[in-house]
Amino acid sequence: MNHGTHRHSGTAHHPSGTAHDHAGPAHGATWATAVRATLHCLTGCAVGEILGMVIGTSLMWGNVPTMALAITLAFVFGYSFTLFAVVRAGVSLRTAVRVALAADTVSIAVMELVDNAIIALTPGAMEAHLSDGLFWYALLGGFAVAFLITTPVNKWMIGRGKGHAVVHAYH
Repeated sequence: MNHGTHRHSGTAHHPSGTAHDHAGPAHGATWATAVRATLHCLTGCAVGEILGMVIGTSLMWGNVPTMALAITLAFVFGYSFTLFAVVRAGVSLRTAVRVALAADTVSIAVMELVDNAIIALTPGAMEAHLSDGLFWYALLGGFAVAFLITTPVNKWMIGRGKGHAVVHAYH
């Protein structure tokens, strides 16, 4: 398979270097495509959120500022992964920003809502320290649940030419 070309009926090159199967419904809305899109989003969210939680917890900030920083960084890193990939494809920065916003906003928002709700609802997780297993179990468990909930959302959006389907035109 030639990963350097974009074929709407076959595969499309993804920023991570993997091929996407577009043989399914309109805009490649297969479960495999949705899983890859969600993993891409989860990676940026996890990097940003973990960094935010570590910074806020290390500085002994309260729960609200720590979660605000974590969520902000999740969006920053989530968008940046798409932004850099699209810019590498030769798109202007202005267009790349629009593509990243269109591709990732709903996915990141759902992921952050679910993940942070899990953390907030896990007894003791908000008071746990970085050295506590509960801190990491709640955080990673929240990511797992967020992945399971966000994947069908991404599949639905990709099937309608939205979300991560927008990125595919630039590969």
